[in-house]
Amino acid sequence: MTVRLLAFSASTRVASFNRKLIAVGARAARDAGAEVTLIDLLDYELPLYNGDLEARDGLPEAAARLQQQFAAHHGLLLSTPEYNGMFPPLLKNTLDWVSRADASGQSGLRFLEGKVAGLLSASPGALGGLRSLIASRQYLTNLGFLVIPQQQAVGGAGQAFGEDGALVEARTQAGVEKVAHALVRLARQTQE
Repeated sequence: MTVRLLAFSASTRVASFNRKLIAVGARAARDAGAEVTLIDLLDYELPLYNGDLEARDGLPEAAARLQQQFAAHHGLLLSTPEYNGMFPPLLKNTLDWVSRADASGQSGLRFLEGKVAGLLSASPGALGGLRSLIASRQYLTNLGFLVIPQQQAVGGAGQAFGEDGALVEARTQAGVEKVAHALVRLARQTQE
């Protein structure tokens, strides 16, 4: 059975270390046997979640497209930066919209619950976004994801990538591969 994973960075900054890291993670997941859809959240621009806006205008078209992306995949590979010790508002806002009721009135949580998730983070700091990973793990678990225990934080991210976008240190690359392999393995098991 082919495992299908959705992958994205929770940063839209063009030179983001997490955009580089999710590309590395997506390659590792493909090498582990998954079919990976790497998306850019710039293509899914969403307003800041507001219940009054939702009541007036319904679910934004970009959120409906994201719901369909999640519906078509078995799991999520996420690379998230750390902003003041937490994951960025972009991640929360994106998944808050995805979890909302769709046009049929059914909860969007059904697109997330039971999906597997793997976490990566890159940061210029020494911890590599570790605090963001902890907070992301809790948030995704609250939404019903099965978050694998393996994760990879890449500290000193300004020096972690080569000119070609690959990770410089073999140990860090091995950590990303460990996350990808565990994610693909659990996704496959949950689909059998």
